[in-house]
Amino acid sequence: MATIPGFAPAGVNLNSAAGVPRGWQDCQPTSFCHAARVDCSRARTQDPGEWLQTCPDFSQPLADQVVEWFLNWEPDLTESIKWNMLCFSGRKLVCGLSACKAHLGITFFRGTELPDPAKLFLLGRERNTHILSLRITTLDGLNRTALRDLLRAAVALDTDPTVPPVPKMKRKPWPMPAFFKQALAAKENRAAAEGFKKLSPSCQREYLVWLSTAKLPETRARRLAQTIAALKDGRPWVQRKPT
Repeated sequence: MATIPGFAPAGVNLNSAAGVPRGWQDCQPTSFCHAARVDCSRARTQDPGEWLQTCPDFSQPLADQVVEWFLNWEPDLTESIKWNMLCFSGRKLVCGLSACKAHLGITFFRGTELPDPAKLFLLGRERNTHILSLRITTLDGLNRTALRDLLRAAVALDTDPTVPPVPKMKRKPWPMPAFFKQALAAKENRAAAEGFKKLSPSCQREYLVWLSTAKLPETRARRLAQTIAALKDGRPWVQRKPT
């Protein structure tokens, strides 16, 4: 895919040392959250204005400008905070912003139904919802026209009651990593094994994806330790960190 000025291309790993700092790597949400890359358990405010003021230094000016554009292009949209994202709604949720430490994420909740001739959306991730996202790293050279057209198409889709959302995609079961299976079988982790069994399939999947996507041994060990501790207390993935 060709590089879109102002956007991070799909081939760029923003989770590397040159991209998102390691502290953000621990936030690798699954299902909806994977698409948006937000830590749903740590909402910092429910006020849209305060949300903008508390964005990371890098993404705050990006968020300020994009919000101004969105409300200028589609003034009937309303703002709210959901999943620690600044969301824009019409009849239903249309899109949302996630302010990260090295980029601004823009999520379209019915992204798979939108035309994307400029290929702004990031692809190649687990497609378990109809959500698609893009990332902005700079406003210089940004294809504003393509972004505006994407927003207007999303609003048009939302305002047309004759176009219902397409059915949810069916997913294949996510395999359990061998190291996680071994850990749950350990005598000292019986409570964690029981906690895992009590979770819904979607909540189980969140842990499985998170554990499976750990690339470094130390990352895998850290995530496994967090998972075992959280499961012993019966906490789902989004609440895995002790309060």
